[in-house]
Amino acid sequence: MTSEIDQTVVLSAQKLNVFYGEFNAVKDVDIDINQNSITALIGPSGCGKSTFLRCLNRMNDLIVGASVQGKIMFEGVDLYGGEIDATEIRSRIGMVFQKPNPFPKTIYQNIAWGLKVNGFKGNYDEAVERALNQAALWDEVKDRLNNSAFTLSGGQQQRLCIARALAVEPAVLLMDEPASALDPIATLAIEELIKQLKDHVTIVIVTHNMQQAARVSDETAFFMVGENRSGYLVEHDDTQKIFSNPSNTRTEEYITGRFS
Repeated sequence: MTSEIDQTVVLSAQKLNVFYGEFNAVKDVDIDINQNSITALIGPSGCGKSTFLRCLNRMNDLIVGASVQGKIMFEGVDLYGGEIDATEIRSRIGMVFQKPNPFPKTIYQNIAWGLKVNGFKGNYDEAVERALNQAALWDEVKDRLNNSAFTLSGGQQQRLCIARALAVEPAVLLMDEPASALDPIATLAIEELIKQLKDHVTIVIVTHNMQQAARVSDETAFFMVGENRSGYLVEHDDTQKIFSNPSNTRTEEYITGRFS
């Protein structure tokens, strides 16, 4: 047991299988996600990283023909249990997508909307300011909160989407390649933000960028495509170990660019 790092498990996938119709897209995944950690999901295209990520807050429920077998435990509760409200889960486990997707509303309304939907009874001004501060955006937008969100740059829009997710104080934040549509400067800003946020929230991030995974994450999970094109988890360990001394030769081949 490590004394320096909090190893409390906040999410646990157990024998997780995801199907799109007959197709077994993700097969037999077992993984624990530790609280206040950043876990990067890496692997080639089509290996099930994003599919797995969407399972963690039941976003796959919204895809016609998708079904899930196995368990995902969150704070001791099976997310796929019959009594679970998927909408409530998505406020506790937020999501940030590949491309910034602000609402066609003002900057302020983008943050306040999620609070209102979740029945927030507190001070909206304070909550909006807190979320924008957490997303390192407040100083840039505090004098134009009533402007359209679309007046922001791409990087600012992505930070606004992160602030929107943070406003309802989730326990976990899922990120599906959150910087892939951004320029290098905006990408670095998002990476710095991700590292700062783990004091407040557990983060799981999908990335195709090996350097990004090495820079921002505490742990890394490597997925691969197996038989019948099913994605599966090859290896999950501390990021430093994955990138310097992986246990599986396929992990090493992928990270060093010798993967075929």
